[in-house]
Amino acid sequence: MINPVKLNEVPKNLLYALDIGTRNVVGTIAKKEGSDYVVVDYEIIEHPDRAMFDGQIHDIGKVTEVVKAVTNQLEQRNGFKLERAAIAAAGRALKTERASAQRELDFTKEIKKTLLDSIEMEAIQQAQKILVDEHQIKSNYYCVGYSVINYYLDQSLILNPIGHRGSNIEVEIIATFLPHIVVDSLYTVIHKSGLEVMNLTLEPIAAINVAIPNNLRLLNLALVDVGAGTSDIAISKEGTVTSYGMVSLAGDEITEKLAQTYLLDFNRAEALKIRLATTAQNTFTDVLGMSHEKDTDEIMTHLTETIDYITTEIAENILQLNKKPPSAVFCIGGGSQIPGFTESLSKSLGLPKERVVIKTCDALEKIRFEKAPLVGPEFITPIGIGITAFEEREHDFIQVNVNDSALRLFNSKQLQVSDALILAGFNARRLIAERGPSFTVNVNGIPKVIKGDYGEPAQIYINGVLSSLDSKINHKDQINVVPATKGIIRTMCLKEIINFDAAITLNGQSIKIIDGVRVNDSYRTGDYVLCEGDVIETVGIDTIRNLAKQTELDIRRVVFSKGEQNLELEYCLQNGDQIDFKIVESFDYEIEVDEMASTDDFDNVFVNGQEILTETDSILEKKSVGAQESIQVTVNGESIWISQKNKETIFVDIFDHIDFDITRAKGILVLKLNGERARYTDILRHGDIIDIHWR
Repeated sequence: MINPVKLNEVPKNLLYALDIGTRNVVGTIAKKEGSDYVVVDYEIIEHPDRAMFDGQIHDIGKVTEVVKAVTNQLEQRNGFKLERAAIAAAGRALKTERASAQRELDFTKEIKKTLLDSIEMEAIQQAQKILVDEHQIKSNYYCVGYSVINYYLDQSLILNPIGHRGSNIEVEIIATFLPHIVVDSLYTVIHKSGLEVMNLTLEPIAAINVAIPNNLRLLNLALVDVGAGTSDIAISKEGTVTSYGMVSLAGDEITEKLAQTYLLDFNRAEALKIRLATTAQNTFTDVLGMSHEKDTDEIMTHLTETIDYITTEIAENILQLNKKPPSAVFCIGGGSQIPGFTESLSKSLGLPKERVVIKTCDALEKIRFEKAPLVGPEFITPIGIGITAFEEREHDFIQVNVNDSALRLFNSKQLQVSDALILAGFNARRLIAERGPSFTVNVNGIPKVIKGDYGEPAQIYINGVLSSLDSKINHKDQINVVPATKGIIRTMCLKEIINFDAAITLNGQSIKIIDGVRVNDSYRTGDYVLCEGDVIETVGIDTIRNLAKQTELDIRRVVFSKGEQNLELEYCLQNGDQIDFKIVESFDYEIEVDEMASTDDFDNVFVNGQEILTETDSILEKKSVGAQESIQVTVNGESIWISQKNKETIFVDIFDHIDFDITRAKGILVLKLNGERARYTDILRHGDIIDIHWR
């Protein structure tokens, strides 16, 4: 027994790292000297009982005793008090989910980043819900990170929706989560051991940081950490770590196969498994007390099928993450040392066997020991935990408050307000202001929807300073969120939808075209406040025919035009139209009008005793027929007749009558009907003005 000694304060350049594993606890004290990582001392103590399974702490008391023993041994040998430790959570706890969220948009407004942040946050919350509902997982989860897979605007794929307009947006994400229970149990053990957590990372992150340093990550490499209960996987390519995975098969499967084959208890089977990597002859005693002496080669014949099963599962997970075999695979962890493991994995991946290798501590660069060096692949992760802590001392959980709730967030990246709100369960839809209720009025026979006003958007404050969803947060920040408010029904006056001063010019002379406005059969002024269901009718000059009557121009002798375009008598006048007219040359033959004919219609006209139709009358007759069988509309300034064939014509039908390609987008498609934004299902009427173009 080591006699207690007076402990000094730990030197500031030393760092204590703990790898709390399924089989044992490894503690290391290390320092940095230049670019070298120097292990000053280490201690390894096995769990006396199976207090951990698959990297998860099941008996906090038993694990705490082992951690205390490791810490005490190191303190007594080195003469200083260890107060803080770097730790790692098991990679087996990571969960990955795909999810999507969508939202209806106001077509008239550009998409802004705040909207994207809000809908991405909603998608992450949906992924959390899938994790809980579909997999029946009761534990809460931290979102370690997420990536956007695709955006869709009006069901079409788009790379960056910001600045665009549309009616519907959808985002699809993939998110990675870590359960609270894994982190909380680790923190509990550390605190009960008299220590504080100075840094926390994930075991696969720690392992890849030391086994595949940054200068190798341009290569497409896979790291497989074969532990006791799980095999953690990390993939690198193009200079970064691209994905993590986990297979719930590892060394324990081999141990259990040995126990079943030779009637051994778990601990004796584990000891036999470890010896297989270093000895040719093995002596052991089964639970009946019978002694056995077996060649390693003979024992391996019983393990081949189990090893192949494990490596096949690992290979499938690698291929799923990487979409193809990697260039090479590094194997670490005690389970990778079983004879034939790397050969079986290379076969499953279709790689040459020399491309799948075990990486041991003695193969690590810039790692030195001040005592007998650690050897073997099982100590890569303990060293990686220390190296990661040195490089990312702030890589830990941070504490923040959201309104009245205290939260702890895994600091795996630069955290933002949105990360805290996700963990707090804040409803993302409460961040974006909604419109108030809409109401509908009828203007000259056409329904018009009056949309409600927008409410106030959410206000986010960090330590009292107005911020946003993507604002960075730090340890101990106070975040306050004032939810968005819903808008109210819009108060709109009649003059906001009817221009009482609407006018045209006729041969340069201004003519007012609205004399008055009736609402529900009563004349109203522009200050009248609109209500649901109001029927609005304008009184004045609405067509060329009425304009001719008002100005006492003879439609038989006058041609009206707008620019280069001659206008039909039923052309609907628009505010600001510049109309010109000219007198048609006099006829040089006698015209006789039937006494029974209307002086307005001039239906029956005779020239030299023969019945004919003038050009103007031809138009009128055509109009009369068209009212039943066809309609005339103006599309981008061009007059088009459309045969209705006993059915109404809707807006989308117009593309059957014009040369306009909508199969290939050239921008934002603008559709207008009589100056208003059109819908594909709007009914077309005689005299409608249509504008279609790309913007």
